[in-house]
Order: sequence, then C-alpha cells, then structure tokens
Amino acid sequence: MSQLEIYQFPYEWDDNYGVLLHSPETGETACIDAGVAKTYQATLDEKGWNLTHILVTHHHRDHVTGLVELKENNNATVIGPDYIGKGHIPAIDQRVRDGDTFTFAGQKVRVIYVPGHTMDLVSYYFEEQGAVFVGDTLFAMGCGKAFEGTAEMVWQSLQKLMALPEDTVIYCSHEYTQENAQFAITVDPTNAALQARMVEVDRLRAADIPTVPFTLATELATNPFLRPNSKAMRKHLEMESATDEEVFVEVRRLRDV
Repeated sequence: MSQLEIYQFPYEWDDNYGVLLHSPETGETACIDAGVAKTYQATLDEKGWNLTHILVTHHHRDHVTGLVELKENNNATVIGPDYIGKGHIPAIDQRVRDGDTFTFAGQKVRVIYVPGHTMDLVSYYFEEQGAVFVGDTLFAMGCGKAFEGTAEMVWQSLQKLMALPEDTVIYCSHEYTQENAQFAITVDPTNAALQARMVEVDRLRAADIPTVPFTLATELATNPFLRPNSKAMRKHLEMESATDEEVFVEVRRLRDV
C-alpha cells in the first residue's frame, strides 16, 4: 500500500489547521476534524479529492462545527471518540476507544485516548505512515490546557504519545508555536536546542510558513512539557527532588498564569 498524501491548510478560527489525508491508490480521503465546512470543502475541491471519512479528535466547536454539513455533502463516514466530554459530537458513525484499530485506505490506524484537555480527546496514529494526529493534546513546545481533566491527566496522556517512535511526525491543530516558545525559554533557559529552535520558528513565521507538523524527537529536545526529567529545568525551577509529574504540573501552572 502506497503512502498517503497529507495536505495541511489553515482555516478561519483561532490559528487552526485542518488536514486532509488522501490515498492516490484507492481515492479515499479523510479529514481530521471539521471546523469550518466551507474551507474544508473548498480545499477538497481545489485538490480534486472526494471526502470519504472524517476523523474527529474531540468536541470543541473549532473542531466540529462543520461536521454535519461536510458529512451530508460528501456522504462521508464519521469516526470519533466513544467517550463523553462537556460537549456533543454529532453524526458519529463509528465510535472508537483507546487501543482500537481500524483501516483507512489499507493503512492501520490506532486510537490513543488522551484525556485532560477534554474528557473525550483521542489521537489517531498511522504507524505505516509514521504520523499521528493529536488534536489539542500536544502542540509544538506546548500542550493542551486541562479544561475538563487535570494536569496530572494531561501528563499521563502525553506519556502515551512520548512512547511512539521518535521519528513520528506530529500534526496538531493550532499554530501556537511562537507563543509557546516564548514561555518554554522561561522554564528551560539554558536549553541550546530550544534556543536554536526559537530562531528557526521566528524565521518561519516571519515568512508566514507553518511550524506544524514537527517530529516527536524535536519535542523531546525542546518542549518543556515533555521534559520534566531535565536536570537543568529542575534546577531552574528548584524542583530537583520532585517527581516528573510534579514538575509537569508546576510547568503547566506557570503556563496558565
């Protein structure tokens, strides 16, 4: 089975990205979430692709507002979490839970339940493609705020993503990278990899180039939320004897201030 073509595009909400996955071999096309139907549809039309599947990560409005319209206009199959958050996801045809797998265009997709930001949040891992679609769980140099769960829950969820191969390509749903970097350097100021990445991110954004996707390896080196075991960061925070979870919770608290 050939690799999927992945196309990322911005849509009109809050620095959101939509993603299309297309199989040249089978003609199947999936989108990740469905925030603004007209933009998704215009992008599909521009690419000449017919939408067959919609993979929903969680219930927040910027991820599902266009869901029903896209489904009805394309007769697409909607796959979404079999978990309850503080919001409703309409029109799900196939409900999935942690560890479930399904096939899209000949590729196996594994569902990873990652609650915390919301209680219904799931990621979709395409092992053969080497890519994971994480919604609002993990951002470049950041992570999702615990709107419905706890910071401890977010940390447990992030560890599931950290266990993936380091060359995994991560697609998140927002262009928050510059803002995240500005915070990251305040808690991990001696991190040379982070310092270099900030320069590159500023260059990309000045040219209006996306900083998403990114690799897990890059995040492990520069994202403070994935680095609570860093001796340098622990020293800076005066938390040398704390657990990884305690360090993570403090970093999340500082980010929320």
